[in-house]
Amino acid sequence: MKKQAQKAARRERRRRRSKRHTFGTESRPRLVVYRSLSHIYGQLVDDGSGMTVVAASSTEKKLSGSKKQTKVELSTVVGKELAERAKKSKISKVVFDRNGFLYHGRVKAFAEGAREGGLEF
Repeated sequence: MKKQAQKAARRERRRRRSKRHTFGTESRPRLVVYRSLSHIYGQLVDDGSGMTVVAASSTEKKLSGSKKQTKVELSTVVGKELAERAKKSKISKVVFDRNGFLYHGRVKAFAEGAREGGLEF
């Protein structure tokens, strides 16, 4: 197996293992994070109805802006914005789902930004 395929397989194993325990409800939705090479995406999902309640990503013009930011700094901004949008939807408690990514770097910055914005998990 090539190194990239091995890396993807390890992430998929971590993802499946964590999915057994995380489930979002209407009162406490699941905060899902996806990290691509250049962007980060976050959404609150109600697994009972299968609906996305709130979403934010670094691809939005409002969040990326014209300032030069590192990807870690941008992840924090996206986390804060998602938390603000969740507050408007009257959501304060969530279940964090890192989607198989290690809790480090951009995923950690996203989570800390969401906590600073007022989400509890």
